[in-house]
Amino acid sequence: MNNSRRHIISVLIVCFFGSLLFYVGTDGFTAFTAETARVNQLMKQQPQFPEVTFEDNSGRMYPFSEFETKYVFITFMYTTCTSVCWQLEMNMAEVYARIPKQFIGNDIVFLSISFDPETDDPATLNQYKNYFKSDGETWRMARIPNQEELDRLLQAFGVIVIPDEYGNFAHNSAFYFVDRKGTLQHVMDFTKPKEAAATVRTILENEKGG
Repeated sequence: MNNSRRHIISVLIVCFFGSLLFYVGTDGFTAFTAETARVNQLMKQQPQFPEVTFEDNSGRMYPFSEFETKYVFITFMYTTCTSVCWQLEMNMAEVYARIPKQFIGNDIVFLSISFDPETDDPATLNQYKNYFKSDGETWRMARIPNQEELDRLLQAFGVIVIPDEYGNFAHNSAFYFVDRKGTLQHVMDFTKPKEAAATVRTILENEKGG
């Protein structure tokens, strides 16, 4: 076998295995980033919201079953975030404003969950909610005081939270939509609040017969 032929075969082998690795790593060519692949995996699994106990902006404590029979629109954040969280919650407010009032509180509630329970006590959450005009009832802000429960939820919903030495966190961000049975149904792009609101509206209106 001459050198030219050997080179061509080597290139073909490299291309084949490179394509195979890319196929596996991108969830069958349908994802081009780790985050997209993670979302696709969540949509396949459709995890159930785990049993956790919240403490909300009013100091009330209750399990997730507090929202039983309602849809829940969720974000994960922390109040001292100086990067994406502010935009995340501003866009959450836009989604909230775009949902017809007859559904708010009756069929759907909004919930911002802090993954920094040491800092984000009820008083802090109560102050933070005012920046986004959250009413603290149909849109609540809450922490999960038990770290094991919090970690279980973050893992189940594919939320990556990496603390640094300065008390900040690197994390991914999205809108999470949980159905009336506590099952994750959608992970939506938080930079597209109009599209997210349209998806939620369609689900609610179709359920009510238009």
